[in-house]
Amino acid sequence: MMKNTHIWLGTYIAQRLARNKKRTLESPTHIIFCAADHFEPRWGNVDTQKEIKRVKEWLKKHFLLFINHRDYNDRAPKHTFFYPIDEYTPEVFKRITEFCENGLGEMEIQLHHDNDNPGSLRQKLERGKSIFDGCGMLARDPDNRLRYGFVHGNWALDNSRRDGRFCGVNNELEILSETGCYADFTLPSAPSDTQTRKINRIYYASDTPGPKSHNTGIDAEVGRAPNGGLMIIQGPLALNWKRRKFGFLPHIENGELTLNNPPIPERVDLWIEQAICVKGRPEWIFVKVHTHGAQEKSLTDAYFKNLDAMYSYLEERYNDGVNYKLNYVTAREMFNIIKAAEDGRKGEPCEYRDYQLRKC
Repeated sequence: MMKNTHIWLGTYIAQRLARNKKRTLESPTHIIFCAADHFEPRWGNVDTQKEIKRVKEWLKKHFLLFINHRDYNDRAPKHTFFYPIDEYTPEVFKRITEFCENGLGEMEIQLHHDNDNPGSLRQKLERGKSIFDGCGMLARDPDNRLRYGFVHGNWALDNSRRDGRFCGVNNELEILSETGCYADFTLPSAPSDTQTRKINRIYYASDTPGPKSHNTGIDAEVGRAPNGGLMIIQGPLALNWKRRKFGFLPHIENGELTLNNPPIPERVDLWIEQAICVKGRPEWIFVKVHTHGAQEKSLTDAYFKNLDAMYSYLEERYNDGVNYKLNYVTAREMFNIIKAAEDGRKGEPCEYRDYQLRKC
């Protein structure tokens, strides 16, 4: 089937039918919004000078963008850089840390790898943790252990590509958990064949002997203690019937922020319509979108104009304080609020941004 929709279309239809039967959400509904950036300034294998130039321009434009926007708690948007440890450049890393230290974001780990093995994967992750920890960019749990969020380069989490490229490790989820990963933020990956059958969910996936162990898992739920596994925090995946190809085929909505597919209001509404939540806490809706920062296509004035319009729409439509309250969060803060929901916490989700994991 076109663009691998056969993997997840059945699940999507079932979710649509179930949502049509659900009761009206209590007010206010909290929108917990996270921008997860698969930040790749070396994209295209450019030299260091070009890489640094891209980052300087990107950071300047985002700073000017963020100072004009606020959520219900008077917080500016928070950006999460999933920085590729396989493309580490000290000067680039330093500039991102300075941006984050100004309160505008946080950094987590991204990794591209191919034909790997469990031992070398573990070494790469530990090296990345060491680099991040040296600049105070990682979180610690109540036992003072280093923790990190993760995005898999080329979408191939747990060796999930059919051709076996861009990973090679069938027990990747296990290694991530053992090295301190608190949650994976890779998905959705549609239209890639790495996309899972399970969509629009926050869940725990346990490793299996084969690849793509996260194809299934146990949903996060109020009052349910996690029974092992790695938390998978998915962004929205849907069909957009208002944007069609060839006049009749719906566009795949995967929450990616691009120049060619700007985040216009109908897309924002569709993200929220997927109602990604912790079971038993439907009034807290988690929206994780993604982009690929510091590439030429995400450095244009038009791209930032589109982002500005997206944040303005979120603040106008989903932040009236009566029906909706908007909460800008980082990936770590989103995880913390999820854990608070699992523990039965209620009220203002912003109170739980540091619930379990705190920045070093």
